[in-house]
Amino acid sequence: MENEAFAAPAPRALATEAVHAGREDLAQLGLHAPPLDMSTTYPSHDAAAEAQRIDEFAATGARLEGPPVYARLDNPTTARFETALARLEGTESAVAFASGMAALTAVLLARASQGLRHVVAVRPLYGCSDHLLSAGLLGTEVTWTDPAGIAAAIRPDTGLVMVETPANPTLAEVDLRAVRHASGSVPLLVDNTFATPVLQRPVEHGARIVLHSATKYLGGHGDVMGGVVACDEEFARILRQVRFATGGILHPMAGYLLLRGLSTLPVRVRAASTTAADLARRLSADPRVARVHYPRVGGAMVSFEVYGDPHQVIAGVRLITPAVSLGSVDTLIQHPASISHRIVAEGDRRSAGVSDRLLRLSVGLEDIEDLWRDLAEALSAQPVRTRNGGARRSSPVGR
Repeated sequence: MENEAFAAPAPRALATEAVHAGREDLAQLGLHAPPLDMSTTYPSHDAAAEAQRIDEFAATGARLEGPPVYARLDNPTTARFETALARLEGTESAVAFASGMAALTAVLLARASQGLRHVVAVRPLYGCSDHLLSAGLLGTEVTWTDPAGIAAAIRPDTGLVMVETPANPTLAEVDLRAVRHASGSVPLLVDNTFATPVLQRPVEHGARIVLHSATKYLGGHGDVMGGVVACDEEFARILRQVRFATGGILHPMAGYLLLRGLSTLPVRVRAASTTAADLARRLSADPRVARVHYPRVGGAMVSFEVYGDPHQVIAGVRLITPAVSLGSVDTLIQHPASISHRIVAEGDRRSAGVSDRLLRLSVGLEDIEDLWRDLAEALSAQPVRTRNGGARRSSPVGR
């Protein structure tokens, strides 16, 4: 597909972009639905011209004009998703990967290739992101700090400042403009998986790199895995070279499903956010719940702490799905200390606010009353708060 097909139109509302971005050429092609290109290779009788195009990619990382030679270089279906996501995030480009962790790995490798192996990061982050940074598996080094300590933690070899806001799983938020100011000339990477561009566009607050686990809200149906980095074209060119060299490509079918998922992203996020805010209010008033976390920016994620055994709540849900991940059309609940953040050292988990009694709820599109009935029943065996601040066991109630 020619790059001209992706030329940005006049500014449009986000809901309109979600439906039309990456699809502007379909009518010209005589199509309504985007085509799915499953090719792994692209024939050409002009080997000399192919060699020249490959040399150009190796030198610049720019997307190739015409067929992509080999699927590890590019794919037309995936390119549509990348174009659409970049439009939603307000960036020049986006580069898609096989998973969110593959996307983060590519960013770290891209910076390390320039001799910038040090990362300044703010906890909490998604547990596997935390582990990748802490374990030094890619030869990187991390300094963990709170937002106030970012400027002091930066070194000559710092390649990134990384934050996640709202954060997984506590939903803690940071002031992105303040963080950007503290980062100075170091690029700010924001994991925007929880908020999505529907609620927050980090580049408008000074971020250079925006990371998504596309598996979550961008896909939205629990049936596709992917990751994507939205950024300027200069950095995108390096990421494409890393992707080609390491093979962390997004499968075309995943690209197709993610593009489809984007078309309903604003509707899904806003509907689920309304229900989540209602659930957060009800949980806050429930004497069996010790604490509720819900971000100011809104969203479909709610975390809460119970007085008793959180595993009883997991075992007690019937409508809500007890499973890892988030962002699907159905509501999911999980215990971060046992699953998503198990790989983070216990002391680091707790200091970041991930207590052993914390539960994380990804609110879907079900009716609020059905969800509340299921949660209330699952909470029925929990101790309740007393007037003196203690807790006593509650009596099971039929619901």
